[in-house]
Amino acid sequence: HVQLVESGGGSVQAGGSLRLSCAASGWTYVRYCMGWFRQAPEKEREGVAAIDSGGRITYTDAVKGRFTVSKDNAKNTLYLQMNSLKPEDSAMYYCATSLHWNCMARMPTTYNYWGQGTQVTVS
Repeated sequence: HVQLVESGGGSVQAGGSLRLSCAASGWTYVRYCMGWFRQAPEKEREGVAAIDSGGRITYTDAVKGRFTVSKDNAKNTLYLQMNSLKPEDSAMYYCATSLHWNCMARMPTTYNYWGQGTQVTVS
């Protein structure tokens, strides 16, 4: 049973930083992607960043240079360091995992397991 639990969200002022964590359990696949997604009210879910089992990383253009995704394999934990936050970064942030061949394209439909989300509010 795969379980993903996000933490680290909160409210910050513009220009501030937050670090999101996603603790994964029950995931035994060797080749996979893990991703961060976000969804603001009345907007579609957006793929923010993805990292695969080989360490390749992709970001959506809106966060390049500000967000950094990483994973600690020993702890089975995915991270998203968010710096220089902007009000438009406000959303519910989700982590997810995928076995899809094109998971690095960050399309939500290609991800299988999802966490419950953590809210990020930037004012």
